[in-house]
Amino acid sequence: MATHKVLVIDDSKVIRMKVRDMLPQGNFEILEAADGTSGLNLIQQERPSLIMLDFLLPRMSGYEVFRRLQEHPELQNIPLVLMSGRREEVTEKIQEPFEYFEFIEKPFEQRELVGAIKEAMIKAKKRPQAAPVATASNGSANGAGGDVVALNAKVDELQKQVKQLLMFVSQLNKKVQAMEKRGQ
Repeated sequence: MATHKVLVIDDSKVIRMKVRDMLPQGNFEILEAADGTSGLNLIQQERPSLIMLDFLLPRMSGYEVFRRLQEHPELQNIPLVLMSGRREEVTEKIQEPFEYFEFIEKPFEQRELVGAIKEAMIKAKKRPQAAPVATASNGSANGAGGDVVALNAKVDELQKQVKQLLMFVSQLNKKVQAMEKRGQ
């Protein structure tokens, strides 16, 4: 009997089959999704023990699936392995270090896959309940991400104020320097 449900979300049937073949027989029930929308639906229906998520997917990107997982505390603690052929694709959207999920670069060998799964499980256990993940997004989240949008707006406002203060200080410095020159 399978002890772990593993959901592999990848548009490449080759990758899905490769993961299936690399995992020990009998220990895992492998669920598959070929796009982000189907993958997110399966996550919500099946509550897998592990999610392997390709970053570039049709219908809904892996990043969008990742973001949606972060909006739901009950889904945040599912161990997650993000997969991509290029690490830069991931780091453009999600800041390193990857504290609560593991990344594996495609193509990968069985040893790398097993190591990534173990690391993902360790990282998921370290995650505090409902901790937000730092992303490089523009904060256009909806639902529980409304707080993020409000905070991003406040940060933008504060950054504008800081720029104004810096310009004011710069002008004051110029005036002080001009006064010092006249006084010499």
